[in-house]
Amino acid sequence: MRIGLGLAAVGRPGYINLGRDRDLPPERSVAALRARSHELLDAAYEAGVRYVDVARSYGRAEEFLAAWLPGHDDVVVGSKWGYTYTAGWRVDADVHEAKDHSPATFERQLAESRALLGGRLSLYQIHSVTPDSPALTDRTLHRLLAGLAATGVTVGLSVSGPQQASAIRSALRVEVDGEPLFRSVQATWNLLERSAGPALAEAHADGRRVIVKEAMANGRLAARDASAIAAALAQPFADVVLSGAATVAQLRSNLRALGTAPDLRDDAERPDEYWRTRSSLAWS
Repeated sequence: MRIGLGLAAVGRPGYINLGRDRDLPPERSVAALRARSHELLDAAYEAGVRYVDVARSYGRAEEFLAAWLPGHDDVVVGSKWGYTYTAGWRVDADVHEAKDHSPATFERQLAESRALLGGRLSLYQIHSVTPDSPALTDRTLHRLLAGLAATGVTVGLSVSGPQQASAIRSALRVEVDGEPLFRSVQATWNLLERSAGPALAEAHADGRRVIVKEAMANGRLAARDASAIAAALAQPFADVVLSGAATVAQLRSNLRALGTAPDLRDDAERPDEYWRTRSSLAWS
């Protein structure tokens, strides 16, 4: 199946998706969100989903997934490092996550991910790379990432911001000992933000795996969910499109994209406008 499940919306009590006041239980305790995560994972697995996306900054998403994984040996796990969760399980925290793409953070967070996921970690991505990220030029970091790749873990990156295409193209040029370092790219592509499309097509043509995130534009496309996800699936570069569902009903609606005609309306926004709107969304 080309649809994967992302746990960003249910691994922590606060996130920027619209409608979270309706989607999550009133009590956003660790136990409540663990139960919701497992409910979603069960429903996704039953429907045929076999790729799950988490990250160090998604609160306890890795922990919730790790507890569910036994008995689901055919599930592929991707996680991300580079942000540290700082909200302390609060929705009203001043700062929810802190970004750092240094070698020290990589080594610390890789150890944390492996402590939870062990050998189930298949893909490890740098989280939210932008063109100015030191992750694109730090040769010490590149050597460490190549060492991880040598153990059989695919090394990739996710990108964000209005210059996603530039970050992707820079990443495609990074090599260690003459070999491409980044074998996977995760980027935002949706009906409102299509600017990364040409660069993602280049990555795909070069043999890199492409994962599409935020196909629902953090809930802004909720009224068009199946057709919006179908539009992402229709892109020739898209290997996997993530559902960020917070309820089983949302997940099932997202999965209907597999038999739905894609939305073909051309209502894309300018990248700077789209990302400015996204950055203004409240954590809730």
